[in-house]
Amino acid sequence: MLDQRATAEELMDADDLPADVYAAVVADLARVNVVTLAARPTLAFLRRLTTPGARYRLLDVGYGDGDMLRRIARWGARRGVSFELVGIDLNPRSEAAARAHTAADLSIDWRTGDYADLGGEGWDFVISSLVAHHMTRSQLIAFLRFMAQEARVGWLVNDLHRHGFAYHGWPLLAGLFGWHLIVRHDGRLSIARSYRPAEWQPLLKDAGIDDARVFRAFPFRLCVASR
Repeated sequence: MLDQRATAEELMDADDLPADVYAAVVADLARVNVVTLAARPTLAFLRRLTTPGARYRLLDVGYGDGDMLRRIARWGARRGVSFELVGIDLNPRSEAAARAHTAADLSIDWRTGDYADLGGEGWDFVISSLVAHHMTRSQLIAFLRFMAQEARVGWLVNDLHRHGFAYHGWPLLAGLFGWHLIVRHDGRLSIARSYRPAEWQPLLKDAGIDDARVFRAFPFRLCVASR
């Protein structure tokens, strides 16, 4: 069943999904990210490449609820690392949800639009989380090229690993926590739409990237990073 990537569309990507339902879905996805330790590889990546006292400009592509940028803002404050944090998402419902769920003391620039329009703005880091598996092959290759060209210090793709244990175990985990029905459906489909380690190599080759590292992160995360 998982030998080939699934290509079915996820329910949360429907254009007619009401804004309040979308906000509830991405809020639950933020809770999923806490339970599944989603921020760990991103924060570890930033820990290796940042220096306390320095300031960095970071772009998060496809921020959803905005939980990753909120984690980075608080992490940076604890470590004395200063960030100018910008999020870009094609879905205007993401901006509404992120603003509603972000405390006033966190300075994050939430934007709606295409990441490709932000080239040449002097990014130190470009990151994404749970975005790669939503893209078509051509979209993902274009995104990899953008990151490689625009990220002065480094870039990171933090995504899922298409793994049988995660796929079959997801309904049990989602049911245990009582997450939204769309989250239960889309979570399993997201795992089926994600990549395996060897599948990243042809993508990187076609993007003209030969210095990226593909690595697994517990539990069932598959990341691609370059510095």
